[in-house]
Amino acid sequence: MREVLLDGRPPGVAELTEALTDALDGGPAVLPLDAANPRLDRLRAGIAPDQPLEPDTAVIVATSGSTGAAKGVLLSAGALVASADATHTRLGGPGRWLVATPVQYVGGLQVLVRSLRAGTVPGVVDLSKSFRADSFAAAAAPVLTGSGPWYTAMVPTQLRQLLDEGGAGLAALCQFDAVIIGAAALSTQLGDRAADAGVRVVRAYGMSETASGCVYDGMPLDGVRVRLAGDAGRVEISGPVLANGYRRAPELTAAAFVDGWFVTGDAGVRHADGRLEILGRTDDLINTGGVKVAPVLVERALGAVAGVREACVVGVPDERWGQAVVAAVVPLERVGGTAGDGGAGGGGVGEPVGPSEDVLRDAVRAELGRAAVPKRIGFVRELPLRGPGKIDRAAVRDLLS
Repeated sequence: MREVLLDGRPPGVAELTEALTDALDGGPAVLPLDAANPRLDRLRAGIAPDQPLEPDTAVIVATSGSTGAAKGVLLSAGALVASADATHTRLGGPGRWLVATPVQYVGGLQVLVRSLRAGTVPGVVDLSKSFRADSFAAAAAPVLTGSGPWYTAMVPTQLRQLLDEGGAGLAALCQFDAVIIGAAALSTQLGDRAADAGVRVVRAYGMSETASGCVYDGMPLDGVRVRLAGDAGRVEISGPVLANGYRRAPELTAAAFVDGWFVTGDAGVRHADGRLEILGRTDDLINTGGVKVAPVLVERALGAVAGVREACVVGVPDERWGQAVVAAVVPLERVGGTAGDGGAGGGGVGEPVGPSEDVLRDAVRAELGRAAVPKRIGFVRELPLRGPGKIDRAAVRDLLS
């Protein structure tokens, strides 16, 4: 097994690309790791690179550990290639890619696989410090000077930053034929802003266990099947993109990969046109007074209110209701205060400019009914993030408890 430590700089991406090329051709499996991860030693110990490797493994992806301890996902060359080829088929053919997310996560890793399958050299945004619009524009320039089609992938926070800053970064983004948005849900408001600006967004749903996104704009990629199970509508996925299981965890593998289907932790619904909509994780559903509330629907209602930048809704223990619906809201503008002044649990931003709590509650009530109305709303400067740009719901829950 070949371990590649990454620090966000292009040379590390080039090293991983070389190792990935060998792995896809049957060479040593690759373990990409974040050199700055404070849990690196513990993660490495859990994956145990010195122990015998499970068969048919090309890459081990360490998940961000959103549901507990981090896991090593075993991906075969076949699954990675199937995902890359199906993506190209859906988008309009092989093209030139720009790497804009960390490649130790499956979203960034798949950009490298897609580039290898297309026979093109990807551009790489320097992420060694933080994502910056000027770095994105500089890395995009050589990609966009070559023949198209042109593709990139990013998370919603990066998209929002480019839209907010405008200028050369946004101008470059608008030239891409497809901008895949994954890792976290894209709000209706942010999606509309991107469309109005001329950004060609593709909403992706997937995870490490499916070799990255496997449902684009609600429709499964070629070869991928999706079904909903149980009253909660738990999403289950089948197809050639599935991982082989988890590193050194046969019981966990047996529970998650059942008869050719991967049992996700997500709830979803299918619309009349066949489109899949993800409602969030099944364990994030809020049972308040015997009524189940999907946080994503409340977040959508809050985000539709003028003056709201984004929102996160979680459930917290409540003696009367079992769980209470609470919301952290980032206003578009604010006056006074800094993080730690007032607001919810030390994350406030002074007095918000825009909608009042009553206006927000009325919007949710009109859209979803009384049970979904937040019992408490905290205005915050920004939502806490983890891993590849996902909202840290546990941190929000702590903030509002």
